[in-house]
Amino acid sequence: METFLVSTVAVAIAEIGDKTQLLSLLLAARYRRFWPIAWGILIATLLNHAAAAWIGTLVAGWFSPEALRWAVAASFIAVALWTLVPDKIDDDAAPAPRFGAFLTTTVAFFLAEIGDKTQVATVVLAAQYTPLYWVVIGTTVGMMLANLPVVALGAKFADRLPLTYARWAAAALFACLGVWVLVSPWVSSS
Repeated sequence: METFLVSTVAVAIAEIGDKTQLLSLLLAARYRRFWPIAWGILIATLLNHAAAAWIGTLVAGWFSPEALRWAVAASFIAVALWTLVPDKIDDDAAPAPRFGAFLTTTVAFFLAEIGDKTQVATVVLAAQYTPLYWVVIGTTVGMMLANLPVVALGAKFADRLPLTYARWAAAALFACLGVWVLVSPWVSSS
């Protein structure tokens, strides 16, 4: 039970203000359909975190902290630049993607979670705690606790959301995170 509780709390806290939480808000604003988005988040998180936990048990010591730090920083900066590119989600006149809310959410959320801090947390938790299934269940519950309220409120207040500003704010956040990952070893050592 400790594994489940630690995993749930760690990921729920890590998810606050995360890019996948912003994605939940954007999906809710675009589709305004709670259940298909909620199910998409659940399926994507289960698949992603199961893979992350499995990998965590296999490669816990394979990468140096320095190499991991550079890769994470580069990923954050790349996501920041990508976030600045306007997407059809910002255009109310754009046709809905042909795959619908559930499949779009599942694929987008799964991809957005790759390299995310909650995925990294899942890898670390799986390297430290057993059994593995309690890590996956706990991290998934943590993601749902953090994202479902955003989906519920986002769908309700979507008409009032300035998506352009949200995109710029997200880009700034990712750029700052990338820079922070790069400079944090020097800041903490001084």
